[in-house]
Amino acid sequence: MVTVHDTLHVPSPWVAAYLAPASPNSSPNPAALDVACGPGRHLRLAHRLGYRVTGIDRDVSGVADLAQIDGIALLSADLENGDPWPLPGVTFQAVIVTNYLHRPRLPDIVAAVSPDGVLIYETFAVGNERLGRPTNPDFLLRPGELLAATHGVLTPIAFQHATLCEPKRVVQRIIAVGRGHAWLADPPAHAGEF
Repeated sequence: MVTVHDTLHVPSPWVAAYLAPASPNSSPNPAALDVACGPGRHLRLAHRLGYRVTGIDRDVSGVADLAQIDGIALLSADLENGDPWPLPGVTFQAVIVTNYLHRPRLPDIVAAVSPDGVLIYETFAVGNERLGRPTNPDFLLRPGELLAATHGVLTPIAFQHATLCEPKRVVQRIIAVGRGHAWLADPPAHAGEF
């Protein structure tokens, strides 16, 4: 049986499916941001795909082994203490968020997506409290909340509020792109396969 802990070390299939095709071939140095990067599963994936990656978390000791690798920057910052967003005005071709929700940061996260960039977000949602942790409504997305957070700023390409197996959990997830992203002209073929 797969546990939520096990999934902390393997990239999310949602992230992996959209991050690789999102890598802009036209940009010589695409940049990605992994918000609340934890042990770095998506930071590592983005780096393997050729992104310059910034990982941000309150505690970056879980990715300390990456600190000296060219193309990886680690930023230790508490995103929940009321301080200003640590990367004001900086945008990325890919912004990745998984298993993290602090509602006051949603506008900052959305604003970090460049006009040709993509937001790849997946975290627990209402309904998960029946299956396991987290159960606190502060950490569970309400129906349509990610759609509302991106409304008028990014364009949703894919969205789900679903019960997943292995491990069983309820998540909400979105792929949303900036107004200049190529997928608005030619969406990825696999967008409806999830």
